[in-house]
Amino acid sequence: MTPSTTRLPAASKDDEQCHTTHGYITDKERYLARLKRIEGQARGIARMVDEEQYCIDILTQVSALTAALRGVALGLLDDHMKHCVLDAAQLGDEAGLAKMQEATEAIARFVRA
Repeated sequence: MTPSTTRLPAASKDDEQCHTTHGYITDKERYLARLKRIEGQARGIARMVDEEQYCIDILTQVSALTAALRGVALGLLDDHMKHCVLDAAQLGDEAGLAKMQEATEAIARFVRA
Protein backbone atom coordinates (compact mmCIF):
# COMPACT_ATOMS: atom_id res chain seq x y z
CA MET A 1 0.00 0.00 0.00
CA THR A 2 1.43 3.31 -0.99
CA PRO A 3 1.07 5.93 1.76
CA SER A 4 -1.00 8.97 0.95
CA THR A 5 0.81 12.16 0.04
CA THR A 6 -2.28 14.37 0.11
CA ARG A 7 -1.99 17.00 2.84
CA LEU A 8 -4.98 18.06 4.85
CA PRO A 9 -5.27 21.54 6.34
CA ALA A 10 -3.52 22.04 9.66
CA ALA A 11 -5.72 21.82 12.74
CA SER A 12 -6.56 24.94 14.70
CA LYS A 13 -5.21 25.34 18.24
CA ASP A 14 -8.73 24.70 19.57
CA ASP A 15 -8.93 21.36 17.77
CA GLU A 16 -8.05 18.43 20.06
CA GLN A 17 -7.80 15.94 17.20
CA CYS A 18 -5.13 16.13 14.52
CA HIS A 19 -7.78 17.23 11.99
CA THR A 20 -11.38 16.51 11.12
CA THR A 21 -10.39 13.52 8.97
CA HIS A 22 -7.68 10.99 9.69
CA GLY A 23 -4.54 10.69 7.60
CA TYR A 24 -5.58 7.31 6.20
CA ILE A 25 -8.90 8.62 4.84
CA THR A 26 -7.64 8.92 1.26
CA ASP A 27 -6.72 5.22 1.35
CA LYS A 28 -9.76 4.12 3.37
CA GLU A 29 -11.19 1.84 0.67
CA ARG A 30 -7.83 0.13 0.16
CA TYR A 31 -7.42 -0.38 3.92
CA LEU A 32 -10.92 -1.84 4.12
CA ALA A 33 -10.23 -4.17 1.18
CA ARG A 34 -7.00 -5.34 2.79
CA LEU A 35 -8.72 -5.91 6.12
CA LYS A 36 -11.44 -7.96 4.42
CA ARG A 37 -8.76 -10.12 2.80
CA ILE A 38 -7.09 -10.51 6.20
CA GLU A 39 -10.42 -11.50 7.71
CA GLY A 40 -10.78 -14.16 5.00
CA GLN A 41 -7.26 -15.40 5.73
CA ALA A 42 -8.11 -15.76 9.43
CA ARG A 43 -11.25 -17.75 8.59
CA GLY A 44 -9.18 -19.91 6.25
CA ILE A 45 -6.70 -20.67 9.03
CA ALA A 46 -9.55 -21.65 11.37
CA ARG A 47 -10.90 -23.93 8.65
CA MET A 48 -7.45 -25.51 8.23
CA VAL A 49 -7.32 -26.28 11.95
CA ASP A 50 -10.87 -27.64 11.86
CA GLU A 51 -9.92 -29.88 8.94
CA GLU A 52 -6.77 -30.97 10.83
CA GLN A 53 -4.38 -29.93 8.07
CA TYR A 54 -0.62 -30.20 8.37
CA CYS A 55 0.73 -27.90 11.09
CA ILE A 56 3.51 -26.41 8.94
CA ASP A 57 0.95 -25.40 6.31
CA ILE A 58 -1.12 -23.69 9.02
CA LEU A 59 1.98 -21.92 10.37
CA THR A 60 2.78 -20.70 6.86
CA GLN A 61 -0.68 -19.14 6.63
CA VAL A 62 -0.33 -17.62 10.12
CA SER A 63 2.94 -16.04 8.98
CA ALA A 64 1.23 -14.60 5.89
CA LEU A 65 -1.59 -13.23 8.04
CA THR A 66 0.89 -11.64 10.43
CA ALA A 67 2.75 -10.00 7.54
CA ALA A 68 -0.52 -8.66 6.12
CA LEU A 69 -1.49 -7.12 9.46
CA ARG A 70 2.00 -5.65 9.84
CA GLY A 71 1.59 -4.03 6.41
CA VAL A 72 -1.68 -2.41 7.44
CA ALA A 73 -0.16 -1.21 10.72
CA LEU A 74 2.87 0.31 8.98
CA GLY A 75 0.64 2.09 6.48
CA LEU A 76 -1.51 3.54 9.27
CA LEU A 77 1.57 4.60 11.20
CA ASP A 78 3.03 6.27 8.12
CA ASP A 79 -0.23 8.12 7.48
CA HIS A 80 -0.39 9.18 11.13
CA MET A 81 3.15 10.56 11.04
CA LYS A 82 2.58 12.44 7.77
CA HIS A 83 -0.70 13.96 8.86
CA CYS A 84 -1.44 14.03 12.58
CA VAL A 85 2.12 14.41 13.84
CA LEU A 86 3.14 16.89 11.14
CA ASP A 87 0.00 18.98 11.70
CA ALA A 88 0.57 19.02 15.47
CA ALA A 89 4.22 20.00 15.00
CA GLN A 90 3.09 22.99 12.95
CA LEU A 91 0.86 24.09 15.83
CA GLY A 92 3.75 24.42 18.23
CA ASP A 93 6.10 22.65 20.59
CA GLU A 94 3.56 21.32 23.09
CA ALA A 95 1.15 19.88 20.51
CA GLY A 96 3.99 18.48 18.42
CA LEU A 97 5.70 16.87 21.39
CA ALA A 98 2.42 15.30 22.54
CA LYS A 99 1.82 13.75 19.10
CA MET A 100 5.44 12.58 18.89
CA GLN A 101 5.07 10.89 22.28
CA GLU A 102 1.83 9.28 21.16
CA ALA A 103 3.53 7.99 17.99
CA THR A 104 6.54 6.74 19.97
CA GLU A 105 4.25 4.78 22.28
CA ALA A 106 2.38 3.31 19.30
CA ILE A 107 5.69 2.25 17.72
CA ALA A 108 6.78 0.66 21.01
CA ARG A 109 3.54 -1.36 21.13
CA PHE A 110 4.02 -2.35 17.51
CA VAL A 111 7.57 -3.64 17.93
CA ARG A 112 6.65 -5.59 21.08
CA ALA A 113 3.99 -7.51 19.19
